[in-house]
Amino acid sequence: METEVTLLLNELGKEGKGSEKETLDRLLPLVYNELRRLARSFLNREYAASIQTTELVHEAYFKLTNQRSVDWENRGQFFAIAAQAMRRILIDAARSRKAVKREAEKVPIDDAPSISVEVDHQLLELDEALTDLAALDPDQVRVVELRYFGGLTIEETADVLKVSPATVKREWATARAWLYDRISKK
Repeated sequence: METEVTLLLNELGKEGKGSEKETLDRLLPLVYNELRRLARSFLNREYAASIQTTELVHEAYFKLTNQRSVDWENRGQFFAIAAQAMRRILIDAARSRKAVKREAEKVPIDDAPSISVEVDHQLLELDEALTDLAALDPDQVRVVELRYFGGLTIEETADVLKVSPATVKREWATARAWLYDRISKK
């Protein structure tokens, strides 16, 4: 299956519009369950108030398959970029809700929507910390995106990044310690 996904991804950049739809129609069934697993991984971290699994999968798939500047190398790269896309979608949703809350008129607590303010705050804090970490060490941010947001194992992350599992373990431990320190000081 991995080879078939890679072949279809490679076809996307080389075809005309007519055959592109056929390729996308063949690709979706092969990646859909894995994209749902990625989305559930995000949403299981209590971001569920922001978006539904299916909505997150469809929006990420749309973004991924509309990218023209990517030379798809393999299935692992596709899912790594999917994890980044899902993170951005959730961050954008949290920022939008925060902006709406600022503009909203006050309503009785019984009428308020069931949106978790704390979850949005934590997600935005994490995103801000990851942005700061990216200025220091972009490789550590990639490891965090793949491990935390993407739910990949050490070995899968090493394969996507083309580094050793020992390097991933080291970068993962360092990034987690830095993020913990950065977020706990706020």
